[in-house]
Amino acid sequence: MLIQWYPGHMAKARRMLVENLKLIDVVVELVDARAPRATRNPDFDDLFSAKQRVILLNKSDLASPAETKAWVEHYRAEGISAIEFVATNSAKRKAAVELIENAASEKVKRMREKGVVKVIRAMVVGIPNVGKSTFINRIAGASRAQVGDKPGVTKGKQWVKVSPYLELMDTPGLLWPKLEDEGLARHLAFIGSIKDDIMDVERLAGALLAELAVLCPAELAARYKQIEPGMSGEELLLAVSRSRGFLLSGGEADTERAARIVLDEYRAGKIARVTLDSARMPCEEAPDGQAE
Repeated sequence: MLIQWYPGHMAKARRMLVENLKLIDVVVELVDARAPRATRNPDFDDLFSAKQRVILLNKSDLASPAETKAWVEHYRAEGISAIEFVATNSAKRKAAVELIENAASEKVKRMREKGVVKVIRAMVVGIPNVGKSTFINRIAGASRAQVGDKPGVTKGKQWVKVSPYLELMDTPGLLWPKLEDEGLARHLAFIGSIKDDIMDVERLAGALLAELAVLCPAELAARYKQIEPGMSGEELLLAVSRSRGFLLSGGEADTERAARIVLDEYRAGKIARVTLDSARMPCEEAPDGQAE
């Protein structure tokens, strides 16, 4: 499944991040808890190597709790503090603020010793559609940053004051120029980080169904009654069409409608709480029968 995914404005967004690093004390990186490996921009390790960093596993209410915990431990083993997070509710707001403040604590202490009350400035980064603007609005307690459910809503940097001593910079989602891992590319597409209109949604949904049939077969069969073990992605999509009664004139299955329903229901967490990327092993090749 070849995906062209690095539009021209990404180079401009990268330059903006680099130019503003001198203003920043902490980098707050959001990843999607359903696909933490796929939604981490590998360029960030070099870009932000000189900065204190924290990671928020956003949308953790849609992911496997056990896998989210494993990812938090994985990041901590790498020396990066991380917590699970759900930007659409306030449950972890205090924990997120404390995470950022702890990351800057040494710098704040040094400035205090010089008689300066330090304002912590944190840059919020991530790929498109991981929930950066929603996170900022939640932390700030008001709708201060632009929010949308499609990639590419935030166009430029925005400063948001959270308190007299904490400010956040919202930034555009930043992809990386070349993605060679087909499995990670699929995962990005499954969760909506790549726009559906540049892909074949039927092939995409078939590939998703094939992966879910391995990860959560019972939940998938409960959701779409005519699914059976051993089906290929194409067969699974046909089964969803039949299960939902999506038929065209002449009785032909309306697989395009079924595909969009599958993608929508997966992204809304209606099929199962599934984490596509395991913290214990790299992304593997697609299940047999999955379209490339």
